[in-house]
Amino acid sequence: MKKAILIIILLIIVVAGFFGFRFYTTYYGNNVEKEGYLLIPHNASFKQVLDSIAPYIKNKESFEAVAKDKDLDKSLKAGRYHIQNGTGNTNLVNMIKAGNQAENTFRIGDFGDVYQMVGKVTKKTELDSLQFVNDFNKIATEKGYNSAEDLKKYFFIDTYNFFWTVTPKEFFTKFESQYNEFWNSERKAKEQQSGLTREQIYALASIVYKESGGKKDEMKTIAGLYLNRYRKGMKLQSDPTVIYAMNIQSNFKNPIKRVFYKYLSTPSPYNTYANKGIPPGPICVVDKNSVDAVLNAENNNFIFMCADPSRFGYHKFTASAEEHAINAKAYQDWLNSKNIK
Repeated sequence: MKKAILIIILLIIVVAGFFGFRFYTTYYGNNVEKEGYLLIPHNASFKQVLDSIAPYIKNKESFEAVAKDKDLDKSLKAGRYHIQNGTGNTNLVNMIKAGNQAENTFRIGDFGDVYQMVGKVTKKTELDSLQFVNDFNKIATEKGYNSAEDLKKYFFIDTYNFFWTVTPKEFFTKFESQYNEFWNSERKAKEQQSGLTREQIYALASIVYKESGGKKDEMKTIAGLYLNRYRKGMKLQSDPTVIYAMNIQSNFKNPIKRVFYKYLSTPSPYNTYANKGIPPGPICVVDKNSVDAVLNAENNNFIFMCADPSRFGYHKFTASAEEHAINAKAYQDWLNSKNIK
């Protein structure tokens, strides 16, 4: 009798252990085959989610069972989810139900226009570039601007994090907040002292950024030089503005590596060889350093600058036309020796 009872108890323990192990494996055991990112669009069906997650998990049926048990099919949340090794079905389901997305990294560079930027950014978002542009145009109109391109000054070169599901409004709001924070009372005071409008400051900052190649150590010197030219009533004669004018004509499809004399007459209000004064807007997205360089420009007497072939990325500055001619010839000879066209 005792032996029978013992056998029954052992059987119960074995059966309980079997089902307990099965339960643990199904709900909490590792079910990830490989790491990756699961994208769930808005209005996705439960079947779409199952099909999308299948390549990353070992057992689709066990995931589906746990997902249904936890009502995931009734509470899907759009997003980009990081599927990590060692994760069980319960944690996978809870992550999606809670909407715990993994952020995407966005690099905002010195894009020539907002549309270029949008084209790059939307490769990491749920929405396509057309939707972003249309919404940006609406935002611009609400702010009294003509188009999304007029929003260029709100963006700064840097690396940012956003969710895959970010909307155009959410995206812009983050940059608008940064823009408003940047323009504190100290910078606004320097803006008043400069005698320039904010649009002129950004236009000059974009020239400074392009001429410096983003190198902070020359920015204030370059800003001082262009302010000297502007205040003397001289043409700014900045090569990057010619490149920008030509890029607009080709819709940024034919990059220019070298500015030839024939390009200098390119018709455009941005071409500072063809027009006096500061361009009507920035020729690229700028960084904070270039704006600060204009607000804190170096007090110098430089009028001319030329790329220095002996120090790649840097320039030779002078107030002498004769000395500049020598510097310019040395640079042209270097370009010819490198067959840069």
